[in-house]
Amino acid sequence: MKKKISISIEENTLTKLDNHLKDDSFRNKSHLIEYAVNRFLEERE
Repeated sequence: MKKKISISIEENTLTKLDNHLKDDSFRNKSHLIEYAVNRFLEERE
C-alpha cells in the first residue's frame, strides 16, 4: 500500500526532476522519486 508524504525540496532540484519527466521515463514525480529512493536503499544494503 502506498502512503502519501510531504517533502521540502530545493526549487532547482525540482526543476531538474521536471526536466527528466519530459523524457517519458517516469509516469510522474512520485514515480521518479520512489525509483530514486529505492536505488539509494539498494546501494546501502
